[in-house]
Amino acid sequence: MWLSLAFLSALLLGGYEVFKKAALNNNAVIPVLLLNTLFCSLLFLPFIILSYAAPELMRDTIFYVPHVDARTHLYIFGKSCIVLTSWLFAYFATKHLPITIAGPIKASQPILTLVGALVIFGERLNLYQWIGVILAVVSFIMLSLSGKKEGINFKHNLWILFIVLATVTGAMSALYDKYLMSHNFDRMTVLVWYSYYQFGLMALISLIMWYPRRKTTTPFKWRNSIFFISLFLVCADFVYFYALSYPDSMISIVSMIRRSSVVVSFIAGALIFKEKNIKDKSADLILVLLGMLFLYIGTRA
Repeated sequence: MWLSLAFLSALLLGGYEVFKKAALNNNAVIPVLLLNTLFCSLLFLPFIILSYAAPELMRDTIFYVPHVDARTHLYIFGKSCIVLTSWLFAYFATKHLPITIAGPIKASQPILTLVGALVIFGERLNLYQWIGVILAVVSFIMLSLSGKKEGINFKHNLWILFIVLATVTGAMSALYDKYLMSHNFDRMTVLVWYSYYQFGLMALISLIMWYPRRKTTTPFKWRNSIFFISLFLVCADFVYFYALSYPDSMISIVSMIRRSSVVVSFIAGALIFKEKNIKDKSADLILVLLGMLFLYIGTRA
């Protein structure tokens, strides 16, 4: 069951990436991210109100948000800091890079998650999984060659560095999620409250970094896609945490499957955003997907 949920989360995550690119093109990044965290928080508000006002009605549902102690909130705040760091890097990179380059790089995140799972959770890689790792590394090298055709130098491009940092911190977040779920943290509690903490952090960042300079930077434009970023993300994360709550779920595999969302964003890059060198990048994407396939085969072996 958790595998099916992981694939559903990947589909929703692909939609999230497409709406994110549409919202960020020629737009101010920080207010878009601020509104994203705000809408995510508002989408969860009914569940908090009902859980506190009518616990007997919500307790036996998957939407129940139980009371938790300060220690639990501290752990959730830690997740908020990790995720928001990843998002800040990813949003700036998404604005400035073609989605057909940023997507496949971000899709390599399961490789880092695998290494972390190897060290932290004692998961072991077999031959098939090592082949998947090697294919992912080769695909990154090939992608750098494709990027040069568009004037993107992987060694000296700030936005490439940002998407790499977003990938690293994203892997950290995935490992932290598995830690929380393996220690019986309630998935709905984590999902709801980390959204609120992120909004608080983003409000502070906006006041310090964006608002005083808003007239001298890229102007902010409201687009309907901004709301759909939040909607698709909330749905994708809810399904993701539900998958991780299964005792036999493997974070390395769930994370890998979620990254298959790159197929959705890649198709959108070709058909909607009319990006260049699609043929060359398709070969890179195939290698990424082959790497994921070998990781999956290795897990089922």
